[in-house]
Amino acid sequence: MPGFNDVAWFEIGAADPAAAERFYGDVFGWKTAQDESASTDPAYRVINTGGSRGGLATGTEDYAIFTVLVEDVEAACKRAEAAGGRVQRPPAVNPVGVTFAHLLDPAGNRFSVFTPPR
Repeated sequence: MPGFNDVAWFEIGAADPAAAERFYGDVFGWKTAQDESASTDPAYRVINTGGSRGGLATGTEDYAIFTVLVEDVEAACKRAEAAGGRVQRPPAVNPVGVTFAHLLDPAGNRFSVFTPPR
């Protein structure tokens, strides 16, 4: 696992996840599979790049974001707001215990922060 304040995960949102899997597989050789240790949601599959991991989220929105490992999600949200950013999705805990939030930098670029289960 990377250290705190390092990019430790990425997420790709896709309205057509099969097309996204094909694209990233064809371009980079990435493999996508269900991984219950990362998410129990069948609409969220794990991408293995061969060197790092990320997630493929099925939904109505297409996006790609990076995720930073932090010690405290709420504190990171407060620091982001103090620096001119915004909290787009407030801190939440997923079913496997990951605490996360989605943020916007001052230019509107989306990224997320997380802490692993305790």
